[in-house]
Amino acid sequence: MVRVPLASTTQQRLALAICHFLSSSVEDGSLPSEDKDSIDVAINCIAESFNIDPTDETALQAAIGSQNLLKIYSIYENLKSSGKSATTPSSASASTSASTAAAAASASTGARKLPTDEEKARAEDLKIQGNKAMTAKDYARAIDLYSQALALHPGNALFLSNRAAAYSAARDHESARADAEAAVAADPKYTKAWSRLGLARFALGDARGSMEAYSQGIEHEGNGGSEAMKKGFETAKRRVEELEAEERDSSNPVPRGAPTGVNAGAGAGGGMPDLSSLAGMFGGGGGGMPDLSSIMGNPMFASMAQSLMSNPDMMQNLMSNPRLREMADRFSQGGGVPDMSSLMNDPNIAEMARNMMGGGGRGGPPGPSGR
Repeated sequence: MVRVPLASTTQQRLALAICHFLSSSVEDGSLPSEDKDSIDVAINCIAESFNIDPTDETALQAAIGSQNLLKIYSIYENLKSSGKSATTPSSASASTSASTAAAAASASTGARKLPTDEEKARAEDLKIQGNKAMTAKDYARAIDLYSQALALHPGNALFLSNRAAAYSAARDHESARADAEAAVAADPKYTKAWSRLGLARFALGDARGSMEAYSQGIEHEGNGGSEAMKKGFETAKRRVEELEAEERDSSNPVPRGAPTGVNAGAGAGGGMPDLSSLAGMFGGGGGGMPDLSSIMGNPMFASMAQSLMSNPDMMQNLMSNPRLREMADRFSQGGGVPDMSSLMNDPNIAEMARNMMGGGGRGGPPGPSGR
């Protein structure tokens, strides 16, 4: 098995911290020396299960910095006890969560040595190298470099957010969510972290949590939020509405053949292009293999390709859509061809499709074939 550089997931970093805690407990006399053999067996089992090297000082430094598991847990206990005395159940809100996160960051900063200017400069250089690795799609190396930067400058929101992006690209969405949550706790005004948290939560199936993250990002951006943030929010909101509709309609399914989705009512009179025919070429809702010859010869697909090549912003909007990212991840992992008809029910994707294929929208003027 190929070993990933350093401890590249949250679980691996926690496993390293546990191994360090166990070994140091024997060394400092917290555990009796006669228990050393049992502790060594436990450490070896953890190391083998999580594919880590407990003797790798660089990996340990990247995982916990100057902290140790006992110090980290002590901070948690202090925060927990102070939170009980200072708050009531009715005061649990977003502002309380932000205050708790800020207190955690403050306590953590006080417990560790602040980075020197030289360490900050080295960390910034490692971040730049990590960005280059991301551009080259070398995600494992990017994660490694961002981890080294965090070892020198722990808790840096930008470094955490960048590593979250690398984890998302490597399809380790659990670690991406953990890093993004740590980033927004360290600096709620760093809005890229909210966007990355929204994407990670969406990929993990938490559409409601994704919508909340994008909402926070829009609020912190101000002026109604960026287009990318708003599209992420709308996509997550649409998914929440779909799930709620599925729950409501589970006992009353729609009869087969009934018109549904964005293509309902779009006839020969113009307006929305016939997306169902394009979906059918991609295997439709049955998960079959796409008809590549039909796709390449279809004028609608050719128009879409031409629009994408002439409009880089449109391609960027497509790639920032969480539904499309989720579809690409599933397809690359052998999950079969996605249900394109269902995908077209997403209003943002449908709007992009209309733009790419020259559609005038429902009720718009008829296209060339309708004249």
